[in-house]
Amino acid sequence: MNTTIMLFLLQDGITNGAIYALLGLALVLVFAVTRVILIPQGEFVTYGALSYAMLATGQVPGTARLAVAMGVVAFGLDLYAARRALRLKPVSRSAALNIVLPAAILALTYALAGPKTPIAVNIVLSLLIVAVIGLFLYRIAFQPLAHTSVLVLLIASVGCHLALQGLGLVFFGAEGLRGPALSNAAVTLGPLRFTGQSLAVYGLTIAFIVGLWLFFGFTLMGKALRATAVNRLGARLVGIRTTLSGQIAFLLASVIGAISGILIVPITTLYYDTGFLIGLKGFIAAIIGGLVSYPLTAVAALVVGCVEAFSSFYASNFKEVIVFTLIIPVLLLRSLAAPAVEEEKD
Repeated sequence: MNTTIMLFLLQDGITNGAIYALLGLALVLVFAVTRVILIPQGEFVTYGALSYAMLATGQVPGTARLAVAMGVVAFGLDLYAARRALRLKPVSRSAALNIVLPAAILALTYALAGPKTPIAVNIVLSLLIVAVIGLFLYRIAFQPLAHTSVLVLLIASVGCHLALQGLGLVFFGAEGLRGPALSNAAVTLGPLRFTGQSLAVYGLTIAFIVGLWLFFGFTLMGKALRATAVNRLGARLVGIRTTLSGQIAFLLASVIGAISGILIVPITTLYYDTGFLIGLKGFIAAIIGGLVSYPLTAVAALVVGCVEAFSSFYASNFKEVIVFTLIIPVLLLRSLAAPAVEEEKD
């Protein structure tokens, strides 16, 4: 291997690592606030990417109709939860969020979808569609289980992943799709050539990391999310709505996943089940970060991306195995450092 090849591999690894960093940050955010290991994070990537690709061809993606269907189910759950004391204001608020909002997004999608629609409009529509799907996913699948154990939440997460992946096959088919690049610009630096798409990946990743830091450090809602992450019961006692915190966490995670997919789909062909593998690599970065540390997760994601790039050069057939092996020493060290816990006797 010469220096030029090494630089190419590092460039590829950093580009992939930036995507994994976004997904890892979303996983850490959701777990810290809701204790949910969000396995469907990969489906947010797929839905965002393939919705954007279909909109670019002038078609209306099935995810827009899915958002309406999920909104109807969420509205039904709200009515059932408030059945003993129905009041006009909460019902109207629920109808506006669960019925009017997704219906308006669907109508807007039908009105704007076309082969000549600007890329920026397609991106916004894709983000809106996936954002409301993430919001409704929490309301339907996880909010009723918010006070159960992590194991129950994990089982629910696996079920949501399987359901969303199957729906992805229905909406997008078995054939892969690619979307148009965000920019055709390119910058040459020595032997390296940075495309506008890769520069967008770097810029958006840095912007999201800085934005999350500012959000959690300087906004009231961000501090409420941090309080919920530290002590859920204590947050409730001081008046923080933990349900709203969970909704915001899922909303942010779905938007981050959709943006990641939109950044990936012009670079490589994505299929309905591709997001799961991409999400797992973000999950490895989140595990290395202990599911609590954002900076460590971001650094770990860059390491995962570089290991993947070099593995594809030296042993392409085993690159996935090598990447997933990274989690073994981390889990071993954490198990050795964890205090011994005696099993409860019946």
